[in-house]
Amino acid sequence: MNHTVIEPTLDAAQVDQYLRQHVNSGYARLASLMNLPIEQSSRGVYIYDEQGRQYLDAGGYGVFFLGHGHPVVVEAVTRQLQQNALASKLLLNPQQAFAAHALAALCPGDLDYVFFCNSGAEATEAGLKLARLNGCRRTLSTFGGFHGKTLGALAVTGRESYREPFSGLLSNSEFVPFGDSVALEKQLRASPDKACVILEPIQAEAGVILPPSGYLRRVRELCDQYGAVLIIDEIQSGLGRTGYWWGCDQEQVVPDIMLVGKSLSGGCVPVSAMVARAEIYAPFNRNPTVHTSTFGANPLAMAAVQATLQVMVQEDLVTRARLLGQDLHARFSALLQQQGLAERVQLRSAGLLLGFEFAEASIAANMVMALIEQRIIVCHSLNDHRVLRLTPSPLLTAQDCNWLIEGFAQALTTSMPSL
Repeated sequence: MNHTVIEPTLDAAQVDQYLRQHVNSGYARLASLMNLPIEQSSRGVYIYDEQGRQYLDAGGYGVFFLGHGHPVVVEAVTRQLQQNALASKLLLNPQQAFAAHALAALCPGDLDYVFFCNSGAEATEAGLKLARLNGCRRTLSTFGGFHGKTLGALAVTGRESYREPFSGLLSNSEFVPFGDSVALEKQLRASPDKACVILEPIQAEAGVILPPSGYLRRVRELCDQYGAVLIIDEIQSGLGRTGYWWGCDQEQVVPDIMLVGKSLSGGCVPVSAMVARAEIYAPFNRNPTVHTSTFGANPLAMAAVQATLQVMVQEDLVTRARLLGQDLHARFSALLQQQGLAERVQLRSAGLLLGFEFAEASIAANMVMALIEQRIIVCHSLNDHRVLRLTPSPLLTAQDCNWLIEGFAQALTTSMPSL
């Protein structure tokens, strides 16, 4: 019997047809209008389309911190795949124990307990449920914050257009301006009920919004003062992205619960985590079945986690991200100045999380398309369509950086009005 898997032929017309018939017709129409190429393979910091053309990946929404197919991660995942890909959930899963130990060792303060999930939204759900089990009856979030689109995560995502269609299903959350500790204290003081505060150290999907200095530290103080549980969402900002292991490290803040994802996968296997202090995690320890996941902590993902953290430490990628981020910020600032755009395009960055805010969403959309023409992949921003984001890997070479800067300059020339 022949057990060979037959790979489908990458025929663009057939891909379009199947997307329209079986996936999402609206997305297929948009892809057709944008004339998007087919993503066929990837390696390192590059993506290749069906015609073999090479693209520099400066996008991926924060996932590819190690690039694509890092050999150490691929080797670990391949070895685990051949040995035991998924767990029985009855016998002990040693890879879960080792991965949890490795992650906890790199987390700030006393965040010692790890619950592994499959996506960022799942980590948010776990964190919110744990806060509820710790007596929280109110949830405070921030306008512009993004924590996912499942029901619990959506309830604390600070964009009304995403929440409104599902308003009858969502739990009530209160929102305050990001970076405004006075507004947060006013809300905490408004009710005697115990609160859960959830926020990002830097709002990524809102367009790389950086809070004022001292904000996170003040949030921690207010949560302690009013007995609130603090959840910091490091799904996009964590694991070296901002040039620190964690976005909250810069102000030496330790949350009660921390959410991790994206880069944790090593760009190979979807995985996320909710990490908590022992005191906060106690309800889960008392009842191990109160929150579970069939595919959470599967051995394949756990192998990816261990290999990813190993590579990050051994190759000192956090330091490299900080230094490369500083260099790219300086070069992009100089570019905008040279083209007379310093007043028309706002550049905001932290490490290798860079945002470019344009006057209109249409200009940002044109930039995305112009950059594809330059064979550069970038990110749009879900909570502010005027902002184009870059989330490159610290493994970019000097030649890659030149490609990025020169391609960006060309895209500005073709996308900016009257340039």
